[in-house]
Amino acid sequence: MARKYFGTDGIRGTANQGVMTAETALRVGLAAGRQFTRGGHRHRVVIGKDTRLSGYMIEPALTAGFVSMGLDVILIGPLSTPAVAMLTRSLRADLGVMITASHNPYEDNGIKLFGPDGYKLSDAIEGEIEARMDADMTQDLAPPRQLGRARRLDDAQGRYIEYVKSTFPKTLNLDGLKIVVDCANGAAYRVAPTVLWELGAEVVPIAIDPDGYNINAGCGSMASDYMCEQVVSHRADIGFALDGDADRLVVADESGCLADGDQLTALIATSWMLAGNLRGGGVVGTVMSNLGLELYLEGLGLSLVRTPVGDRYVVEHMRKYGFNLGGEQSGHIILGDIATTGDGLIAALQCLAVLVETGKPASQAMRVFEPLPQTLKNVRITDGAASPLDAETVKGAIADGESRLGAAGRVLVRKSGTEPVVRVMAEGEDGPLVRRVVDDIVQSIEACA
Repeated sequence: MARKYFGTDGIRGTANQGVMTAETALRVGLAAGRQFTRGGHRHRVVIGKDTRLSGYMIEPALTAGFVSMGLDVILIGPLSTPAVAMLTRSLRADLGVMITASHNPYEDNGIKLFGPDGYKLSDAIEGEIEARMDADMTQDLAPPRQLGRARRLDDAQGRYIEYVKSTFPKTLNLDGLKIVVDCANGAAYRVAPTVLWELGAEVVPIAIDPDGYNINAGCGSMASDYMCEQVVSHRADIGFALDGDADRLVVADESGCLADGDQLTALIATSWMLAGNLRGGGVVGTVMSNLGLELYLEGLGLSLVRTPVGDRYVVEHMRKYGFNLGGEQSGHIILGDIATTGDGLIAALQCLAVLVETGKPASQAMRVFEPLPQTLKNVRITDGAASPLDAETVKGAIADGESRLGAAGRVLVRKSGTEPVVRVMAEGEDGPLVRRVVDDIVQSIEACA
């Protein structure tokens, strides 16, 4: 059944329009507050946000909803999504909320919810919250004497910094390494450079001047060219680019060449396997993970299990079947023994630990496997209109592409759950053929969009 508010990663949309209004945020606070009011203790919710202008609209609306339901609100200000998850558990809160649209431009915003265990909510619980949002909740409002209170947690950044540093081997440091870190003018613009500096690195921070409008604008994991240029111009050893809420990253070696989430997953999987720390007999990826990663892991006697796109689905499979490492090509790396969700900064430290331990330059350490040629294109569609994927011409183009690639390749076409686009991906041994297949499918979708 189609859902009105929640997508693959919480609620997301253009700020002050559609589902992403102050009214929606208020109703989320009311509904989620009611959903997580269990038992007679004083209930608490942690609210964090990234640096978008619209956060100033969404944060007080959410706060009003929770306070109306009798929950105390702990405001931590601009801090990353994984920091919210960590602090929700650390503070023994009943719920965590992150106000962010992740890698999207500043015009968008969103709401991500975490349970008291620090994990993102299941589809079932989100469905229950949706049902409450459209119901009359006046009878559930707290009486005047039982209204909640709101306060700011002044040392939230320091708590998270210390937690992140604790995940780096205590026998190692980053002395002698020069690191470029692109914070996307987003949630980690203060904590990321601080963590790297406190561990001993010479840090070149970029995109650390958020103004409400410049989050992800020509910077961050989705626009990493400038970061790569800075690595080369500063003669740095490595570069990291986070996204707006810092739950994903991409890496550049000393020559400015990028490594995506698949390479990072392979690097960490190899390191953990050799140390005897990898559980589950392999890694959890998604349908977007490169075939080259799958073949590499098979060569190590490990498996790659694929889930739908979305780090939430990766985490759910990891928890259910006992895996402790999962990753998305986009740069979400889930380290199950350390964090409950993707954490770009902690994943960066895992990569740096390998560099320090092996003494290899990033160009050698980060190129773990040879990816198969893969092409991905996005086709923007009208939000709310009929899906072009239902058109027979599009279905025919997809089937034709699959036939042309044969058993040595694959095609994946899907609607994004976070923005109004259709993503068209193909991969195989023949790069030019892969590109032609994608172009043909894209043209068929554009003709119907």
